[in-house]
Amino acid sequence: MKPVLFRLEAEVSDAVRDIENGQDVGILVDRFYDKVLADPLLAPVFLDVAGIDILEHTVHIKAYWRKLLLNGDDYHRHTMNIHRRLAEKTRITANHFDRWLALFTENIDELFQGENAERAKKVAGHIAENMARVMIR
Repeated sequence: MKPVLFRLEAEVSDAVRDIENGQDVGILVDRFYDKVLADPLLAPVFLDVAGIDILEHTVHIKAYWRKLLLNGDDYHRHTMNIHRRLAEKTRITANHFDRWLALFTENIDELFQGENAERAKKVAGHIAENMARVMIR
């Protein structure tokens, strides 16, 4: 059964701007997971293998990106340990990370531009690289 995709908390204005606040992070994350859950390579990893509750998951991911981009202080999990357990359940390849990063970058480019948007893309590249180093066997 295909999950219900996210509804935006607020519409994105026609004027492209930077990621400025928690609502922007929410839009970024929700739209990104719309793409992930529709992707034939990534959706099975998130839904079938990891078995995540997508609504709960995105709460954590929004906090993570608020911390990285806006100096938020509500994310206190160990990201790498969580993903190491996933790599024990299934074979993760470079294609997974390439696709994740392509969707993330595409999503940002569709929604935002500016210093935080560029920083988010750069950080996402580092995240994909670090995760791949640990998770690809």
